[in-house]
Amino acid sequence: MSQLFSPLQLKHHTLKNRIIVSPMCQYTATDGFATDWHLVHLGQFATGQAAAIIQEATAVVPEGRITYGDLGIWSDEHIVKLQQITQFIREQNCIPGIQLAHAGRKASCEKPWISRDQIAPDHQNGWQTVGPSTIPFHPKDHPPVALTKAEIQETVEAFKQATLRAIQAGYEIIELHGAHGYLIHQFFSPLINNRTDEYGGSFEHRIRFLLEIVDAIQPLLTTQSLWVRISATDWADGGWTIEESVELAKILQDKGVEVIDVSTGGGVREQKITTGPNYQVPFAAQIKNNTTLVVGAVGEIKTGPQAETILQQNEADLIFIAREFLRDPHFVMTASRQLQVEIPWAPQYERGKE
Repeated sequence: MSQLFSPLQLKHHTLKNRIIVSPMCQYTATDGFATDWHLVHLGQFATGQAAAIIQEATAVVPEGRITYGDLGIWSDEHIVKLQQITQFIREQNCIPGIQLAHAGRKASCEKPWISRDQIAPDHQNGWQTVGPSTIPFHPKDHPPVALTKAEIQETVEAFKQATLRAIQAGYEIIELHGAHGYLIHQFFSPLINNRTDEYGGSFEHRIRFLLEIVDAIQPLLTTQSLWVRISATDWADGGWTIEESVELAKILQDKGVEVIDVSTGGGVREQKITTGPNYQVPFAAQIKNNTTLVVGAVGEIKTGPQAETILQQNEADLIFIAREFLRDPHFVMTASRQLQVEIPWAPQYERGKE
């Protein structure tokens, strides 16, 4: 029997298969507001039988956006359109999730199809970035301002308020973005975080920011599932390591996190990554072998048989797919045919089986 198409039971939810739509920024919002593009973009994956969809990085404060086109959830006014999106996803027997994020020093950038360059704070669509320290991501970037301890607490509160809005908007999965060089990851990495207070230095201090966010939002959750995405390694000497990721995962497990979504890299420009099929899977496998968390693997996973093998080899419990869904929004249906597994289709699409 196919593991890819077997259900997975979480505490309050049943995933109908093991295929999760990974967060993919669309850079198509205005002042953080979702549009019909987001409804159609996410809705197509729901009609295509994905088990759950994690909405793109959604900023908890305006200055936490990667670009001026990012989604936001810092205002109650953002909720109405998001409710429409989550309602449609649920109607397709799919679980809606949201990735709460703050870009830190990698914020205030141009949309990627224009340049990806950072926009200076005194230019249109730009703003002053923040981080754990004043080290910029790129030498030509405007340096971030190091967050004070009071501002760190304000940011924790922003994640808390964003979680309340996400629950009101109907999201059933809350994923915290601790990967790809954004703010939470910036605190993790010694290459980025050179603080000397209780938020820098030792491993315990560098993970404090994330743990404070988890502690702040956990009491708000009733039936919602808490997930965390991490970069398991910086791929750079002196940076965040897989060994630290395993230790962090154990702590998150004890704090009630249900799923850890294991990516890598994105923190520093000097990273040295060798990409290819399954290149990040060994990191997911190492965390899976050392915790009881549900573990997701992501990166260069493009076919049903490839995903099935990862699960059969006990390297992960869930498969997160991003770019392949852009190429094939009904990838789940494609994978089922590749594995010769019969799955239900939306009744409107049933005649496509013939």
